[in-house]
Amino acid sequence: MASSKPTANMLWGGRFTSGLDPLMVTYNESIHFDRRIYAQDIRGSIAYARANTKLGLLTPKEFKEIERGFGQVMSEWDEDAFKIVPGVDEDIHTANERRLGEIIGKEIAGKLHTGRSRNDQVATGMRLWLRDELRAIEEHLVSFLRVTTSRAKAEIAALMPGYTHLQRAMPIRWAHWLLSYGTFFADDLERLREVIKRVNRCPLGSGALVGNGFGIDRDAMAEELGFEGLINNSMAGVADRDFVIETLQWAASFMAHISRWSEDLIIYSTAEFGFVRLADAYSTGSSLMPQKKNPDSLELLRGKSGRVFGHMAGLMMSAKGLPSTYNKDLQESWETMIDGVKTISDSVQIATGVLSTLSIFPEKMRAALTPDMLATDLADYLVRKGVPFRETHHISGRVVALAEQEGVLMDKLSVEQLQDVDERFGDDVVQAVFDFEQSVEKRTSKGGTSKKSVLEQIAIIQELLQ
Repeated sequence: MASSKPTANMLWGGRFTSGLDPLMVTYNESIHFDRRIYAQDIRGSIAYARANTKLGLLTPKEFKEIERGFGQVMSEWDEDAFKIVPGVDEDIHTANERRLGEIIGKEIAGKLHTGRSRNDQVATGMRLWLRDELRAIEEHLVSFLRVTTSRAKAEIAALMPGYTHLQRAMPIRWAHWLLSYGTFFADDLERLREVIKRVNRCPLGSGALVGNGFGIDRDAMAEELGFEGLINNSMAGVADRDFVIETLQWAASFMAHISRWSEDLIIYSTAEFGFVRLADAYSTGSSLMPQKKNPDSLELLRGKSGRVFGHMAGLMMSAKGLPSTYNKDLQESWETMIDGVKTISDSVQIATGVLSTLSIFPEKMRAALTPDMLATDLADYLVRKGVPFRETHHISGRVVALAEQEGVLMDKLSVEQLQDVDERFGDDVVQAVFDFEQSVEKRTSKGGTSKKSVLEQIAIIQELLQ
């Protein structure tokens, strides 16, 4: 099944005398996905050519030709006019250099790769592309958090049940719920910024594995390309895909938060709750039941968390047993990186759209509050009279049981009935305890659900966004 095409056109073809199996050609190619980094590959090549010019390996005239030629190559990609040659352009680096040679001549173009390997070239392009994409995601996440804090501030008056075990627990502010996830996403933002720092390190000049044999100025190339530092070991420089794995680990953690956020909103949007309603732009209907309005946007966000986690786990399994420096297995990092980044970018923007257009129904939220959710407040009432909490918890539980036995809500029990449970209840107990607004306003400690505490939380997140 050997191909009739020689391997001489390949960058590595001089070693081989016969052609490749046609299936092996396509199996080996990465041009269909790494073409995305055409601009980063060209920028890296220009920086490398400039550094080689300073070493005297290229003349200034040759460098200008390389720069001019790459300018045309870049334009062809930008205008979707670049013609990929099947079986020859196995990756973006091969394609760009092949086209450069057609424009400026193979003699000058052939000097470009002096002292460089595709190993450090691909790592450089990947890091540049990923850095740029993560910075865009950072901006999307900042926008999402701005919507979160803006709604929390504007809708701070809305009260709703807080839940544990998906059972009504205690009254909270809707804003407090928003900021509970805002806190998760703010942590995600801080972690993302740390990931970007580690992505933004330069491997260029590492060669195949041992470094550059011509004394190239790696610091100058890193500075030109906007890297914050170097990878200081050439073997690590070409072998490292931790920057992709760490990105996907971050992405999996972020999507776990998005999934939980989506689940809450899916529940709150049901007719049984009726707390929120999604805009038509983020909903779909049923092909059979005309009345249906399905929260597909949130379900997709929840579902895609599994997709991102799968990318992370798959790449870690591909990388875990590799021997040192570059192995072709590392090509598997490409598609997981590209799809993971796109999924995250799309997801943050969809989540922002959902939240910015969401309708809330404060009257439905408040109607879901019931006096038994103030059982802890009833216990706290006696605590303020000096009764130990363990005792007050038991007393409050007896009041809950009494209300159930009498078939009335707790706030409908008379003072006399409460005093029959415990004589330390005063005549003011009903007014002092059974008020939802008063209950949330008692939670004034940092992180609580009072207005003061919620506004403090908003300020903390907003400071992070500056």
